[in-house]
Amino acid sequence: MALVPIAEALERLLDGAAPLASESVALFEAVDRVLAEPLAALRTQPPFNASAMDGYAVRAADVASVPSKLSVIGMAPAGRGFDGSVGERQAVRIFTGAPLPEGADTIVIQENVRDLGGGHIEVIEPTAEWRNIRRVGLDFSKGDFLLEKGRLLDPAALSLTASANHPVVTVVKRPLVAIIATGDELLPPGSELGPDQIISSNAYGVAAVAQSVGARALDLGIAADRKDAIAALVKKAVAAGADVIVTLGGASVGDHDLIHDVLTGEGMTLGFWKIAMRPGKPLMFGHLGDIRCIGLPGNPVASLVCSQLFLKPLLARLGGRDHRQDIRPARLGAAMPANDLRQDYVRAVVREDGGELVATPFSIQDSSMLRMLADANGLIVRAPFAPASAVGDSCSVLMLR
Repeated sequence: MALVPIAEALERLLDGAAPLASESVALFEAVDRVLAEPLAALRTQPPFNASAMDGYAVRAADVASVPSKLSVIGMAPAGRGFDGSVGERQAVRIFTGAPLPEGADTIVIQENVRDLGGGHIEVIEPTAEWRNIRRVGLDFSKGDFLLEKGRLLDPAALSLTASANHPVVTVVKRPLVAIIATGDELLPPGSELGPDQIISSNAYGVAAVAQSVGARALDLGIAADRKDAIAALVKKAVAAGADVIVTLGGASVGDHDLIHDVLTGEGMTLGFWKIAMRPGKPLMFGHLGDIRCIGLPGNPVASLVCSQLFLKPLLARLGGRDHRQDIRPARLGAAMPANDLRQDYVRAVVREDGGELVATPFSIQDSSMLRMLADANGLIVRAPFAPASAVGDSCSVLMLR
């Protein structure tokens, strides 16, 4: 099977992917969720003319010239308006958020008032009509559309939703990703290792990639290198209602690389297998009914790079998000040799220098070296058959953070 170019592989993987069905959730559960439909206001805000400051509600005509002596006839705290009307040369003590009393048309802030005692005040600064008042509907009116479909419910959007009197919102369901690690050599962190065993680490990074775009991650553990063991976990993923099944390792061509045989035996239609990239050549993709299956390489760096390039945009699309890769122009901080037929993603440290980004690749690019990937904040994207490059040459960098 010929190696599939990255752009073509991504197009196939995203073909037909659309936001999942919607569900209703309470506001406290809606953080970082995506609206499935436009949101309109159920009330007007503010619902009345409200004081924007602590002070006195008065008639502007009575404080146009100062000093002006007024009689205080009552009080209007927030949540309890003054039950009466402000007449000529009268004032009502008022607090921020309280309704403007009938007859008043401005608020004199308390700093501009002197208390004379005996229920009288003296205004020492003139105040124009409608000063320090939030007019009814200043923010929005009932029926106004406030948030578009597809809006991520960040803190400001959530507060606006609550202010519009929505206790529940309709959001796109979060994709469920079932993660299956494979390999007799793998044990979970904290285990006592035998002489031929290593720690299973890929699932944690892949789960983090999934969660970064709002997906849910279901860790199904480690399957031994047997078809029945792998098939049992695939069946668990299907029973759990997974939207995406991710397998880690076992997708190459060795005697113990069993993922392809198991998934096709369970009914998967193969989309592609092996792509023209480094690291990550043995990436596999297919459909198991409505479930999308991605077979990631076992090498840790290859697994995470492929997750960034393929799993992340797929989950973003299913979750109703708009995910674009953060690719920026930069200059090389070190020379690089010519590239071969595969598109290369070279781990690098990216820094700003004189208003430009400089990307310096690590001298070793082994796909097992997680420490180097953790230190990298970008991937230099090298096109197939790119010629040798010198220090200062232009390049493209996929930013990781």
